[in-house]
This record gives sequence, C-alpha cells and structure tokens, in this order.
Amino acid sequence: MTRLLIAAAVAAACATTIAIPALAADVGVSLSIGQPGFYGRLDIGGYPQPQVIYRQPTIIERVPMDRPPIYLHVPPGHAKHWNKHCREYNACGERVYFVQDNWYHREYVPRYQQQRGDRRDDRRDESRNDHRDDQKGRRGDDHDHGRNH
Repeated sequence: MTRLLIAAAVAAACATTIAIPALAADVGVSLSIGQPGFYGRLDIGGYPQPQVIYRQPTIIERVPMDRPPIYLHVPPGHAKHWNKHCREYNACGERVYFVQDNWYHREYVPRYQQQRGDRRDDRRDESRNDHRDDQKGRRGDDHDHGRNH
C-alpha cells in the first residue's frame, strides 16, 4: 500500500511538472514599439538617420537587391549571432541593419509615441462624441423621440 501511495505521489508530481510548462506555453505577451522590451522591425521613414551597429547590412541568405533593407531593434547578442536569430524576426532573406539601442530610445521611441499619442487623442475625442450621441439618442433628444433605435 505504501508503494502504491509513493508511486501515485511521484506520478502526480511528474504530471504537475509536465502540465505547468504546457500551460505556460499558451501565455502570450504583446509588446508594441516604444514599450520596454520591444524588439523587432522599425519603419524608419520620417525619422532621423538611424545609428546602426554595423555599417554594412547583415545578410544570411541570398537577397533580392531590389528590395529596401530593413531596420531592426534587437536584444544584445542577436546582431552578433544573427544566423541563429534571423528566423525569429522572419528576416533571414533580408538585408538587415541593426539600430543602436541608444538611438532607438533617444530618437525613435519619443517621436513614435508623439505620433501615436496624437492619434489616441483623436480617437478619444471621437469616442467621447459617439458616447454623447448615444446618450442623446437614449434620452430622445434627437428629434426621433426614441423611435427606430
């Protein structure tokens, strides 16, 4: 009986250690440009000339030269060992420039957030107006007197 209890406890412990990583794999985190920990492709159009880690683009696979290069913000070490990490960014067949971290935080992020902030304010004003219109319609002040809603 004791052996059976020990075997059941070991089986339960194994099942728990197997189940926890499986559940953890389902957790997703979404980061966008400008948030701490964001790494990925940047749209450089309209921004100051980026400061890059290497003067020449990094190329892992054959690249069509008619496509423009891409700019990436990557964690330390990814640029150095790009052949190991290019698939994570879907960029093995691209000419890649890696932007310097200090340029990204000093130049790119503030301007990006400023541009996005203006849009958020516009949306906030629009949603506020939509909300007022909804309230107005519910009160019957829209000359329809509550009909056809």
